[in-house]
Amino acid sequence: MLQTILLAVVIGVGISLLANVATTVYLHRALAHRAVAMHPAVNHAFRFLVWVSTGIRPRQWVAVHRKHHAFTDVEGDPHSPVLNGWVKVQVQNVAMYRREANNPETVSRYAKDLPRTTADRLFYDHALVGLSLGVLGLVLVCGWQVGLLAAFVHLNMYLGGSAAVNAIGHHFGRRPYDNSAGNLQWLAFLTAGEGLHNNHHAAPTSAKLAHRWFEIDPGWYVIKVLTWLRLAKVRLNELRLTPAAAGTAKAVRAA
Repeated sequence: MLQTILLAVVIGVGISLLANVATTVYLHRALAHRAVAMHPAVNHAFRFLVWVSTGIRPRQWVAVHRKHHAFTDVEGDPHSPVLNGWVKVQVQNVAMYRREANNPETVSRYAKDLPRTTADRLFYDHALVGLSLGVLGLVLVCGWQVGLLAAFVHLNMYLGGSAAVNAIGHHFGRRPYDNSAGNLQWLAFLTAGEGLHNNHHAAPTSAKLAHRWFEIDPGWYVIKVLTWLRLAKVRLNELRLTPAAAGTAKAVRAA
């Protein structure tokens, strides 16, 4: 029984880490901020991975995130701990996301460049179908006990990590730049780099979230491998800091 639990935990954590890589590299850096352009085959692979591991609709995620940047920690922010308290955002992040993601005005305004495609209508807009296929695959490969438990571990780790970026990441952490987000390296390890949130808000269009030698951004390593394989191209060679951030620190190389 203990072996079953340990195996399920390892598999669940591994799937969650893959889902976080797809979230930060594909949804966040490639789609939301256009910081990196990837080969169509890589885009489709990430899109499928997001579908079966999270059920997220890319244009909705992009729209909510862009609105967060447009109204960071002020009225209009979909999930601000400054307005709602970090504990509430941590606990209710999924509900806050769903409320904004299901707002057609938000999607039409902030995701104009991501129109609904035939693939969306047939597959990717059906979140429960994608998640069911993901769980079914786990059960078929690992058996029903390990598969279901691994899915449970992944669900809690992924949702908890995503909530922490929005909640804890806007309340705790180092703030080398003048913005309301914080850098938390431990959270960056869990979310493939997203925990370096102060850096991100200082330079939103940078494909690299680590700005200093001691900061580690796992998502950036994935991007670098893709660039070496000629499957991705970083859009910017240097960080472009926001005016506030530029006043507090020098731009550093991103590639």
